[in-house]
Amino acid sequence: MHEHVISEVLAMDPSINSVTISGWVRAFRSNRFIQMNDGSTLNNLQCVVDFESFDQEILKEINVGAAIKVTGPLVASQGQGQAVEVQVQQIDILGTADPEEVKLTILSPKRHSLETLREQAHLRVRTNTFGAVMRLRSKLAFAVHEYFQKNGFNYMHTPIITASDAEGAGEMFRVSNLSAENPPKKENQAVDFSKDFFGKETHLTVSGQLEAETYAMGLSKVYTFGPTFRAENSNTSRHLAEFWMIEPEVAFNDLHDNMDLAEDFIKYVVRYALEHCQDDLNFLEKRLIEEDKSKPQNQRSPMPLKEKLAFILENNFMRVSYTEAIDILKNSKPNKKKKFKYPIDEWGADLQSEHERYLVEKHFECPVILYDYPAKIKAFYMRLNDDGKTVRAMDVLFPGIGEIVGGSQREERYQVLKDKMEAMDIDPKELHWYLDLRKFGTCVHSGFGLGFERLVQFVTGMGNIRDVIPYPRTPGNANF
Repeated sequence: MHEHVISEVLAMDPSINSVTISGWVRAFRSNRFIQMNDGSTLNNLQCVVDFESFDQEILKEINVGAAIKVTGPLVASQGQGQAVEVQVQQIDILGTADPEEVKLTILSPKRHSLETLREQAHLRVRTNTFGAVMRLRSKLAFAVHEYFQKNGFNYMHTPIITASDAEGAGEMFRVSNLSAENPPKKENQAVDFSKDFFGKETHLTVSGQLEAETYAMGLSKVYTFGPTFRAENSNTSRHLAEFWMIEPEVAFNDLHDNMDLAEDFIKYVVRYALEHCQDDLNFLEKRLIEEDKSKPQNQRSPMPLKEKLAFILENNFMRVSYTEAIDILKNSKPNKKKKFKYPIDEWGADLQSEHERYLVEKHFECPVILYDYPAKIKAFYMRLNDDGKTVRAMDVLFPGIGEIVGGSQREERYQVLKDKMEAMDIDPKELHWYLDLRKFGTCVHSGFGLGFERLVQFVTGMGNIRDVIPYPRTPGNANF
C-alpha cells in the first residue's frame, strides 16, 4: 500500500480510504492522541487511538521518540489545532524509545539550550527548531542552483585538495599520507614532500575562485557551490572550519556588474525562502520573539524575522566607498566615545564586524556594499585602481552578521599581477597557470564568494553559525 508523508496528508480532504504513515512519536496524551512527525513538515499529524481495541502491550511502546507506522481513514478533526486526523485502525511499532532515556536527551518537552543540542547532534534534527532550519537550508541550496541555472551559469566542481592558497592567508589544513611519526626528510632536515602522495605539499581548499576564473575564461559564466576549509583559530558565532561556499565568476563583468549580480542573487534566494517556507519561517520568527524577551532592549532584533527578510527585498543595497565609510566611522559616536573594541584612527584600517554592523544597523539602516578597499588589506588577485592604493573589491554587509559576500574585479593585466604576487611573496611559479591566463586573451572579469552558512543564518535568524550546519567543525570540535 502506498505510504504518504505527513505534509501531503495534512493537505488532503477527509476520506473513507485508509492512509498509511510512518514517523516518530512527538507526544501521546490520555492513551488516545498521538502527535506524529516525519520531518516533511513542521506540523504534526494527530492520530486517534481507540485504546480499548488495542493490546495494552502495544500502547505501552508508544513513547516519545518511538518510530511507528499507522493506518486508518483520514477524518475531519473535532479538536482544536488541526483540520484532519487519522482514526487509527492498525499500528506497528517500528522502533522503541526508552522513556527514561528520552527524558535525558533532546526529545523531552523541557526546552533544551542549543548548546546541549549540539552534543546530541544525531538527534537534534528531530526538534522543531532544527527541523525548520535544515528544511530551510535545503530549500535555499536549491534556490542557489535555480538562480544560476536560470541565468545561464555553468555549475563547476573545483578541487577540494589543492596546492595553491587562494587567499594568501596561510590558514590551511595540510593533506598528507606521510608518516606522522617519521616523515621522510631532506638533507637539511625539512620534511621531503616530494615523497608525499601528490609529490608536493597539498592542502584542503580555502576557495575555488582561482580555478573558477580559468573556467570563466572559457565558459563566460560559471559558479561553484562546495565545501571550503579554514584552519583559522576563530571561536566565534560566525566562523566554521568547514563551510560551504558559493562562488560565481563572470568574464566581461566589471565591479559594478559584480555588485548588481550579488544583490540580484541574494534577493532571489531570500524571496524563494519567503515564498516556499512559510511554516518554518513563522515558527522561527515566534522562537526569536520569545528569545528576545529575555534580552536587554539594545540586543533585541529591530524587526521580526519575516519583516527583516522582506526589508532586504524592498531596499536597494547602499553602495559606499571604503573612504566614505572610514569618514563615517571616524566621526561616529561610538568611535569618539571609545566604544569600539577596535577604534578607527586612520584610512587603511581593516574593518571589523562591529564597524560593518554599525554602518548597516545604525548609520544607513539597510544592506551596504562597500567598495574600493586599500590594496594592503586585500588579496593579491584584486584589480589595482588608477590611484595605485585601492583595489576594485566589494563586500556586501548585512544586519546581524556583517559581511555576507566578499568579491572583486580580478587583476587581468599580466605584469601588474606578476608584480603584485612578487611584492606579496607569492611564488609566480606555483601559480604559473593563473598568471598565464592573463597572456591568452585576457579580459575584465569579476566574481564573489558567499558563505552559505551565513546566508542560512540570516534567513533563519539563528544566532550561532554552528546551528545552521548539520555537524559543525570548529576549533577543538570534530564530534560525530
